[in-house]
Amino acid sequence: MYNIPMISKIQKKIKEKEKPNDIFYTPLPLVKFHLNFIKEYVEKDDLILDPFFGSGNYYNTYPEIFKNNTFDYTEIELQKDFFEYNKDVNIIVSNPPYSILDKVLDKSVSLNPHTISYLIGHNNFTCKRIKYMNDKGYFLVKMFFTKVYKWFGMSLIVVFTKKAIKNCIEYDRTVWY
Repeated sequence: MYNIPMISKIQKKIKEKEKPNDIFYTPLPLVKFHLNFIKEYVEKDDLILDPFFGSGNYYNTYPEIFKNNTFDYTEIELQKDFFEYNKDVNIIVSNPPYSILDKVLDKSVSLNPHTISYLIGHNNFTCKRIKYMNDKGYFLVKMFFTKVYKWFGMSLIVVFTKKAIKNCIEYDRTVWY
């Protein structure tokens, strides 16, 4: 069974790093799975944004999966900062840095795409974040748990879209006594 105090200690250590190591390149087979997982939400002529280009696995795979679309990317290392990006986009899909996930979600919804899908750590998937997305008009329509070798814990592909009117799951933020 899990040693809960040990897991909490590891999570605290990761959270309190002065400079978190958020550079985890997504394996190409998982990128392809992720893109196919969201395919039903992609319409002809949608502009798809990869806000965290990294190794290019997402962006370079877009044309293989999405034949009738245009693409763009941002990457701070390539002097294209996502937080300064202001073009109209229809879909955002990528593996964001988990340490700034709230900032990433804020920026993502400010760009007003109809669909946002991220690969995130399962510990980052919280009711508070689901509620935030709901309050911004995005509803969770799909999710998929997966494991990536050498990544901490499970990962989760989440798909939020404005094309839905409710979440695929129910949640409660009530604190029970």
